[in-house]
Amino acid sequence: MNIAVPSYRHVDEMRPWSDREHMLECVAVTPEAPDVMTFTFRPDRSGLWFRYLPGQFVTLEIPVSPEPVMRTYTLSSSPSRPYTVAVTVKAQKESIGTRWMFDNLKPGMRLKAIGALGDFSYAKHPGRKYLFVSAGSGITPMMSMTRDMSDRAPDSDITFLHCARSPDDIIFRWELEAKAREMPNFTLGLIIEQLGRGQLWSGLKGRIDKAKIALLAPDFLDRTVFCCGPEPFMATVREALAGAGFDMKNYHEEAFQPVKPELPVVVADHSDGAQPTKVIFSMSGKTGLCEPGHTLLQAARANGVRIGAACESGLCGTCKVMKISGQVEMNHNGGILDDEIDEGYILACCSRPLGEVEIEA
Repeated sequence: MNIAVPSYRHVDEMRPWSDREHMLECVAVTPEAPDVMTFTFRPDRSGLWFRYLPGQFVTLEIPVSPEPVMRTYTLSSSPSRPYTVAVTVKAQKESIGTRWMFDNLKPGMRLKAIGALGDFSYAKHPGRKYLFVSAGSGITPMMSMTRDMSDRAPDSDITFLHCARSPDDIIFRWELEAKAREMPNFTLGLIIEQLGRGQLWSGLKGRIDKAKIALLAPDFLDRTVFCCGPEPFMATVREALAGAGFDMKNYHEEAFQPVKPELPVVVADHSDGAQPTKVIFSMSGKTGLCEPGHTLLQAARANGVRIGAACESGLCGTCKVMKISGQVEMNHNGGILDDEIDEGYILACCSRPLGEVEIEA
């Protein structure tokens, strides 16, 4: 039996996977903890490697019916190992996209992806010493940064505090304990809320607070802090640090993923004689109107044109489209780069036309 072996190529002979839209091929599915799985992907074409910052996220188009949904996931993999990327996700009761992945996504299947994006990374906010504080699946960006520093600078000074419901719910526990043995300046602190029958635990129990932070990271005032988890958890950490006199300019946080907010209902504003503006959707071959005060994303939906969108707040970059002509007012939250804007890209979810506009959609 002959097995085709791809020719060896150095990374500098390959092209980087960018933050434009791509297809990813699933190559592995790994259970991590109850209702937690890691999905590993490679590019669907040969000759590509992944270039991103540790802690960034991607947006995946999940083919649930009747309409695909866009979901953002933090990469748990490290860019220091650039041939695959991985997301580690927890399926909640109300999960739609994530539950589809658990039930259907297998090696060999492909998903559309956009990214990576985000500035929650030590590469964007470098420090002399770090304190990573996470809860639940908020561990994923911390794991990406830890894996990256383990490869690039294994003597990095990191204190890693993670909170979980029980010992069985600690994601990446064995790898983290191995890092604590292998990296000379890596300190691991684990806190669990409860013990099940027959479970053994010699560490801290309860919820995180200022006393536990001070016990596990006595020099936390001197560290650059990255925090990720549920909002109540992050609020507790923020209050504990601020109450202890921590310099909050060295504090950085991220929710589990960019979450679609409850958007206010925007009513067309026809005051002062404002009139709808013409929007040309070049790829769909449609022309429609955008009501005063509405975004191009709202106009697209009103005219039966599909533009993928996840957060709808200018953060995730999923709704990025090329503006062919016209002017818009765009107020985004970091989901698009300056050089992309210079090229002509806009985010449809937070762009309002200032006259006739044509976009690739």
